[in-house]
Amino acid sequence: MCCSLASTIEIHKMAVQTKTFDGSEVAPVPVPSLRPRRLEVPLAWRRSFTWLQLIVVYVFMERALWSSQLASRNKWVLITAITVLVFVLVDRPSLQRMGLRLPTRFGAGIVLAVSFATAIFLGLVVRWAGGQIPANPMWPSLHLTLQYVVWALIQEFMLQSFFFTRCEELFGSSAAVWVAATLFATAHLPSPILTTFTLVGGLFFCEMFRRYRSIYPIGIVHGMLGLTIAVTMPDSLLHHMRVGIGYLRY
Repeated sequence: MCCSLASTIEIHKMAVQTKTFDGSEVAPVPVPSLRPRRLEVPLAWRRSFTWLQLIVVYVFMERALWSSQLASRNKWVLITAITVLVFVLVDRPSLQRMGLRLPTRFGAGIVLAVSFATAIFLGLVVRWAGGQIPANPMWPSLHLTLQYVVWALIQEFMLQSFFFTRCEELFGSSAAVWVAATLFATAHLPSPILTTFTLVGGLFFCEMFRRYRSIYPIGIVHGMLGLTIAVTMPDSLLHHMRVGIGYLRY
């Protein structure tokens, strides 16, 4: 009787352990990570992919600048912005590489000092040549001035954080200054004033970015120098600082 009772208890114990899966004897099951994997381009394709980014974004940008209809122009601006965003998300560059960190005091000081001196020099030259300052008393308005400062920072993001960093990857740091500045200048065709100034200014902006790696002081001086051009150059040459088909249709 005792043996039978002991056997019954032992069998019941085994059944309970089997049904409840005793954790002391079963290895834990790993839980798969739900974090999305980072998109990566194979190293063998990296150079070709960088070329593709440059060509596609520049073509889309030119398409926007030369669209004859406002709706078409706005559509291509949106397409360009989305394309840039997608490429940045795929690349996932660091904030340091994109120049989105705050600048050093020395770097910001150099950029601001040279730009202020350039603005003053340009004004003195115009006055010495007999030009009027402001050259266009009714333009730009305060509203357009504030818009242009924001637009200048966006342009520097495109020029430095997108185009320069990819040119740097393809051609090296020093050559990228010339390539990116040339692309920046050709985007301002057919305006002779803006194309000339943006080539010279683009070389300076890209070199400062290469050395000090921050778009914020460069964006500020871009806006300041652009407004200096607007108040020293007659609108008969500037055409309200338009480029592309807008310059021709002014």
